[in-house]
Amino acid sequence: MTAASFSDQPVPMPHARRRTELVMLVFALAVVLLAYAAASLGLSGKLSGLSGYILVYAVMMIGAHLAVRRYAPFADPLLLPLAALLNGLGIVMIYRLQESGRNGNPGTVVTDMSTSSTMLQVLWTAVGVVALVAVLVLIREARVLQRYTYTLGAIALVLLAIPAVLPASHSSVNGAKVWILLGSFSIEPGEFARLALAAFFAGYLVAKRDVLALAGRRVLGIDLPRARDLGPVLIAWGASLLILIFETDIGTSALFFGLFVAMLYIATQRKSWLLIGVGLFLAGTWLTALMFHHVMDRFTAWLHPFAGSNPTGLSYQPVQGLEGMAFGGIFGTGLGQGQPYHTPLVQSDFIFTAFGEELGLVGVMALLLIFGLLVQRGLRAALAVKDPFSKLFAAGLSFVLALQVFVIVGGVSFLIPLTGVTTPFLSLGGSSLVASWILIALLIRVSNSARQPAPQPIQDEGMTQVVRAG
Repeated sequence: MTAASFSDQPVPMPHARRRTELVMLVFALAVVLLAYAAASLGLSGKLSGLSGYILVYAVMMIGAHLAVRRYAPFADPLLLPLAALLNGLGIVMIYRLQESGRNGNPGTVVTDMSTSSTMLQVLWTAVGVVALVAVLVLIREARVLQRYTYTLGAIALVLLAIPAVLPASHSSVNGAKVWILLGSFSIEPGEFARLALAAFFAGYLVAKRDVLALAGRRVLGIDLPRARDLGPVLIAWGASLLILIFETDIGTSALFFGLFVAMLYIATQRKSWLLIGVGLFLAGTWLTALMFHHVMDRFTAWLHPFAGSNPTGLSYQPVQGLEGMAFGGIFGTGLGQGQPYHTPLVQSDFIFTAFGEELGLVGVMALLLIFGLLVQRGLRAALAVKDPFSKLFAAGLSFVLALQVFVIVGGVSFLIPLTGVTTPFLSLGGSSLVASWILIALLIRVSNSARQPAPQPIQDEGMTQVVRAG
């Protein structure tokens, strides 16, 4: 007769998973190195300028891998390499744009970039990697965030509200009041508010989903929710309109409301919530377009782009980006050999058009595939984890990443009206980059929980001897 007890330690780590991550990370760094070589040769015919930054970047990514190996050994092996590949390509493109006016090409400098833009992006990458490690160290299970559901909701609302109450001199850039500007320092709090909102929505919907899933009347084969349960979606809709009105930021407003509706549908499995959300979004867009000229201007530029394609017109910027992508064709002009600097703000909102011009349709499809894989791995972690909060939280994070990419790529390609959001990992800017790395850290934490085996029974030899002696 034997007696068994259970260990509170996980089973030995499957080293193959981390070796896979390391191999894929080395491959990603090799692609970044080749991209740098192509850009440098295309600009000046020789390798120079960025090699030191690439070396520092490689060291940072290896450090991130070691942190994942130590604190999330069962995590998905593709999340970190995919993010590293995107971040590295973004640094290469920012370097390419920064250097566009040199090497015998006067007059082609991107005027709203400094000569230290690449260095700043590398520094912000370091901050993002530190944030990733901090999240992995401090948050050992994603479900602990459920304890702070309403605290995180309050933090998100404060972050969203701060730019609205600040004077324009300390919050407005290109007409959008979404920044906190203190001298040369700037931060976009809305990037971090999305993460807090995803946690808040997950905690709230896990607690209330049984009520929100109740059906009311059945109309045209669709079970509509009860009228008394419409409060949360109406509040979220109203808050998104306030963001649009007071901060003149269509992108943040759309992401805020879209995230809530998507997570509400995931939590309840009710198609009626999707229909109600889309209907409210369309109604809100129509009302605000009638009431506020900056919203109508976006629709005018979208519907009649070439009517305002002169340098002072509403659609000059998106038309320049669209023409650049058309000039790139299928295979692109090659890194360092195009003219993306003709598009205003090409280093931030329109960096995707720079890739489209110099890498062509093949290149941008590859970038979209990488983003798609990131979203797929996040959703896979959401499906695998058993904890309801972690499941909904990971799904929300994955969706907000997908929605952000869709909004900016759809805008620069004229699929939808243009909104001012950044391309995750690629665009110049610290707030977006750090927030994107935190998002990856949270998905890594959820995937680690999903893949971690349960504690295994072990044989207690001392107890066995006692039992046998008895």
